Amino acid sequence: MSYRSAEWFGKKDKMGFIYRSWMKNQGIPEDMFDGRPVIGICNTWSELTPCNAHLRDIAEWVKRGVYEAGGFPLEFPIMSLGETLLKPTAMLFRNLASMDAEESIRGNPLDGIVLLTGCDKTTPSTMMGAASVDLPTLVVPGGPMLNGKYQGRDIGSGTAVWQLTDELKTGKISYDEYAHAESCMSRSPGHCMTMGTASTMACMAESLGMTLPGAAAIPATDSRRKVLAQLSGRRIVQMVKEDLKMSTVLTRNAFENAIKVNAAIGGSSNFIIHLTAIAGRIGVELNLQDFDDVGSKVPLLLNLMPSGRFLMEDFYYAGGLPIILKELQSILHLDTLTVNGKTHRENLERCHDCYNKDVIADYDTPLIKEAGIVVLKGNLALNGAVLKPSAATPALMKHTGRAVVFENIEDYHHRVDDPDLDIDETCVMVLKSVGPVGYPGMPEVGNMVLPKKLLDKGITDMVRISDGRMSGTAYGTVVLHVSPESAIGGNLALVENGDLIELNVEEKRIHLHVSDEELTRRRQHWKQPTPTADRGYANLYINHVQQADKGADLDFLVGKSGSRVLRDSH
Repeated sequence: MSYRSAEWFGKKDKMGFIYRSWMKNQGIPEDMFDGRPVIGICNTWSELTPCNAHLRDIAEWVKRGVYEAGGFPLEFPIMSLGETLLKPTAMLFRNLASMDAEESIRGNPLDGIVLLTGCDKTTPSTMMGAASVDLPTLVVPGGPMLNGKYQGRDIGSGTAVWQLTDELKTGKISYDEYAHAESCMSRSPGHCMTMGTASTMACMAESLGMTLPGAAAIPATDSRRKVLAQLSGRRIVQMVKEDLKMSTVLTRNAFENAIKVNAAIGGSSNFIIHLTAIAGRIGVELNLQDFDDVGSKVPLLLNLMPSGRFLMEDFYYAGGLPIILKELQSILHLDTLTVNGKTHRENLERCHDCYNKDVIADYDTPLIKEAGIVVLKGNLALNGAVLKPSAATPALMKHTGRAVVFENIEDYHHRVDDPDLDIDETCVMVLKSVGPVGYPGMPEVGNMVLPKKLLDKGITDMVRISDGRMSGTAYGTVVLHVSPESAIGGNLALVENGDLIELNVEEKRIHLHVSDEELTRRRQHWKQPTPTADRGYANLYINHVQQADKGADLDFLVGKSGSRVLRDSH
């Protein structure tokens, strides 16, 4: 059988000489060019992405497995996206990283791909890029950190940041205690150990069938993470021989499985944007309403921060995502194929029972009966907005309040703690210009910290609305992803202080109590904000990014170009 890499290494002419000879300067022996499968290990390692800083080690274990199965592993880097350091937001560069992955895969002599991922944007960006090429591909997540330990209790990454910051702001803890918690929270390699977006993306990949069973929850420092990497290296070689491509695994039914699983684990609202973008690349029709229709009635089974009290380490010890799949089997498409060559049904035949019912509830006795992300529509979000019920306050799920408007993030930071700010706990906080175009990049600022004077009163949640996102580690009654966004003239741009806004989650409604005539009058006086960038990638992004309900991909990247490269380099 002749593989794609033979178009490079199998040639007996000048080009074959060039392709083989320069590779040999790394000490690669002649027999590695004998036609065996060449496996690309797409590594998002970076010291600037703390969650992924251990992936160089994981890559060596993947290589071991590739060699054992008779393949030829070649590791390559792409742009790494760390949500913790990268300004103005890693989301701005998700599509750029996907382009990096796509072109690196297509342009090189690779027959199969292993994606090494961790911090939240590295999983969807690499999957998007790989989907546009559509070679045999599997994902090896880097794994979560060990549980945070602080003052005798577990604390979760991200979630603890919001909690401790509120406590510092109200004088409940000192700055020394706050600083000490930094080390206590992040005490091992790995990504956030809450059900933030990184953990959600790992679970997404596994529920889609793109990882070996059980891959999502293994802690980064657990030796079984290395075993998984080695077995994945073996498996990708077989996938090449079987010609098991991404498009065979990523079917419409696989996407519906992922939506249901995300509801059951209390997954991040960012899941919607990333899954929609991946679907757009692989050619599966998926729209915002699908997330409500398919997932909103699914019960919450996983008791994990921010929707519960445990962390990813506990999830793994309880049995991990296979237990969730087992509990959901009556509503899943079990005959969808996974990258190990078996269906979910076949994989679950070997699944043990749950080891800790406090962590994973039974399907018939869930933590919350209906927990899937809800899609809201109304005159404030004509194309939709989203809310995560498992992280919200039940009493606020039906609420009408007076709008307190922040025109942009600078306005919010400048005024939120002003003692004279006209706001109380019944108000609705509105933040504009933080969408894909407006910020740009749609940052995780939607879970606005409440004004200090309300925190001092003991208020812990309010209805908050924006066209931005929030971290999967965050919580609160927060309406996100409002589309169309304010920066392009969505009705969110027209909201004024004092307007009444109605949220009704049961009716899936978000309504601005302002007449159409008044909105028309306001629009006549509205001026579009000046773009925040006039050159480079950010300018390209502003001019071509789709809205949140479309997955915020660049319009010219939707779809795929395949793996063919018709021209040589010399």
